[in-house]
Amino acid sequence: MVGIALGVAALIIVLSVMNGFQTQVRDRMLSVLPHIELYVPRTAPDLVLQHWQQIAQDAKKNKEVRGEAPFVAAQAMLVRGDSLSGVQIRGIDPKLEAAVSDVGGQMTDGNIDSLTPGSFSIVLGNQIAASLGVKRGDTVLVLAPQGSISPAGFAPRMRQFTVSGIFSSGYYEYDASLAFVNFEDAAKVFRDNGTSGVRLRIADMQKAPEVARELMRILPTSVQATDWTQNNRTWFAAVQTEKRMMFLILALIVAVAAFNLLSSLVMAVKDKQSDIAILRTLGASPREIAKIFLVQGSLIGVVGTLLGVGFGMLIAYNIGVIVPFIERLSGVHFLPQQIYFISELPSNPQLSDIVTIAITSLVLSLLATLYPSWRAASLQPAQVLRHD
Repeated sequence: MVGIALGVAALIIVLSVMNGFQTQVRDRMLSVLPHIELYVPRTAPDLVLQHWQQIAQDAKKNKEVRGEAPFVAAQAMLVRGDSLSGVQIRGIDPKLEAAVSDVGGQMTDGNIDSLTPGSFSIVLGNQIAASLGVKRGDTVLVLAPQGSISPAGFAPRMRQFTVSGIFSSGYYEYDASLAFVNFEDAAKVFRDNGTSGVRLRIADMQKAPEVARELMRILPTSVQATDWTQNNRTWFAAVQTEKRMMFLILALIVAVAAFNLLSSLVMAVKDKQSDIAILRTLGASPREIAKIFLVQGSLIGVVGTLLGVGFGMLIAYNIGVIVPFIERLSGVHFLPQQIYFISELPSNPQLSDIVTIAITSLVLSLLATLYPSWRAASLQPAQVLRHD
């Protein structure tokens, strides 16, 4: 019972932590990224931005759409002295950005409203700002990939921007590679290679793929739609693969406990041969003998599973209290923010995982009782009693 309970509890706790980790990172991603992006490929940003309101109006025909804002996206290099850093530039309208992301609430220095048209101001992630050694009020040089060819050679397009703010999303990947400017300024700098369109936020983020497909049917064929699951497909696929592998690996704990159950029942049959033979001579049928060991093994599996589910849920739902207590006692911080995306161990127990784990444990326990029960039922009373 203890072996089965420990295996079940370990599975519930680990999968709950992995679910919590995935939820935390996903929410931090979507605090910066939109749920859906509508864009017109290979079209100058200026031309798209002239008609973005019409695209937004068509998109709002879907009842799931809750907010919209224009954007310009491009890749560039930031230069400050001898420091150089590659970034993803996002041109936004600061007045409408709150409808699709939470960047305005993540500002640690300055204000998102400082991104006024023509000011050529830029808001950097805190990790970029630290790597370049800049603060609010400093200037950085933005180099666009496209440029012009002159008799002197290739000259990249460049523009000086003033740092007007710094944000921190809590997700290192974005804090180290994302910068925001006004969408009109971005359209001027990246007029040849920028992607532009409309960012959308919907009521239920889980419906983003479905809503994106519906929008593709009602929007012009020149407009493309991508959702947050497509933009981060590799990361989420990796997490799902890790979760499946952890389930299989930790399920071996339950399998070992079930094997121990099989061994103990086989030994019980061996020790109780005489008693089984006497019951058979008193009229007990092979089926009734088999039922004895089936009930015994099943009872161990059921009780062990229930204990494991209870203990696992108790830990999973209180891991936010237990882990900090252990950290204070040991003086060791398990998740340094410099290494991991998050600094606290999250937990998100899901009913589907708990039910799957419980059923797996019960099935393994039941399978472990079949061989001992068959062996007990197949004993011949005459042969057993002849040797006693």
